[in-house]
Amino acid sequence: MMRIIIAGDGKVGSILARQLSEEGYYVTLIDRNAQVLQKTEERYDIMAVQGNCASMDVLEQAGVKSADLLIAVTSADEINLLCCLTAHGMNKDLHTIARIRNPEYSEQIARMRDTFALSMTVNPEKQTAVEIERLIKLPGFLKRDTFAKGRVEIVELRVDADSRLCNRSLLDLDGIVGCKILVCTVLRGGQAYTPDGNFTLQAGDRIFVTAPFENLTVLLKNLNIITHKVKRVILCGGGRVSYYLAKQLNESGIDVRIIESDYERCIHLSALLPNVTIINGDASDETLLENEGLKDADALVTLTGLDELNMVISLFGSIRKVPQVITKLGRVDNSHVLDKIPVGSTVSPKMLCSNSIVRYVRALKNQTGAARSVHSIADGHAEALEFRVDETARHIGEPFKKIRLKKNVLIVCITRGTRYEIPNGESSYAKGDSVIVVTNGDTVISQFNDIFEV
Repeated sequence: MMRIIIAGDGKVGSILARQLSEEGYYVTLIDRNAQVLQKTEERYDIMAVQGNCASMDVLEQAGVKSADLLIAVTSADEINLLCCLTAHGMNKDLHTIARIRNPEYSEQIARMRDTFALSMTVNPEKQTAVEIERLIKLPGFLKRDTFAKGRVEIVELRVDADSRLCNRSLLDLDGIVGCKILVCTVLRGGQAYTPDGNFTLQAGDRIFVTAPFENLTVLLKNLNIITHKVKRVILCGGGRVSYYLAKQLNESGIDVRIIESDYERCIHLSALLPNVTIINGDASDETLLENEGLKDADALVTLTGLDELNMVISLFGSIRKVPQVITKLGRVDNSHVLDKIPVGSTVSPKMLCSNSIVRYVRALKNQTGAARSVHSIADGHAEALEFRVDETARHIGEPFKKIRLKKNVLIVCITRGTRYEIPNGESSYAKGDSVIVVTNGDTVISQFNDIFEV
């Protein structure tokens, strides 16, 4: 069993403790705060050690000499670096992951990764900026996850009361959207469903659709969802995500405005982003938003440090008919209330960060048939996994209609070289193919052969 040490029991540390312990890893959590540690230890099947994670004594108490991986996700970049460096000095075979958030460290960390003994670094704010940029450049989707080297995507759409999909069964779908797609998961009332052809969509459903990239624009066009080129974007909040995102959008020729309440931060951003308009003011002030051109904006992105404030501003943007609204959420437990609130797409830096770490952990197991990539979808109620078919895979060459999959498991796409296929009963896979699987429920799929009934 792989032994993992997590340094830092904040939001990311807690998410990782839950995900990794549920997957059967032996997890030890280090934090200075005894009360926080106790709550997490009572909730999940983990060991807890109180103390400074950069201290040799504390690391030894956590079992660093027999550990396989250390994940440092405290609130301080410097502590994370020192923790990884110290731990690797005590165990040369140890893999280390550090969360590094300060943009000032980005370049030197990349150049000195070996010096700091880092196997991987994660930057939640930069990841979030990349995710938001992808959403902005293909508006109409609430979320996008890419597979098969960018050729296949799983996208999220909301079914509104006036949508052509409302009250229609999935059997009618291809005729409505004019291209081949597959609805792999439906989220309704906080519950995820693996639908069959007779499943009827209802207003308020959030559906997760598998399709090749070129089919997505056809899908949006035939659903009358506007996909015009974005020219103007307003960012509310001047934190790290806004910095990374504004830099990326500005380099693409998009006009960006950042509204930030802290004057000193505005001065700092002005120096870093000379071609971006920085406004010192309260982003929740409706008059200010209107004066800064909200009615002409193609996208409104709320990136303040308060979830509630982000939701209020996004709600105002939706009321004012901004074509695209994107909301950052710090607390993932807020997601269940969003079905009833029109806040557009939602992104969670902490979930993006933890998901990328979990993907690394699974790859580190290096077991035969392990998933090449894993994406959490439907607010964590489902997972999409990409596998490469090797010689150990069962049912190679057999038509799907003869294969029995576990309950709530669906094969949604097969790729072979540059070719892809949304499968039907006659489809089959061969050695070397990539197969994308979506699973709902509590079943953990670690290897490709786990998807089949015994």
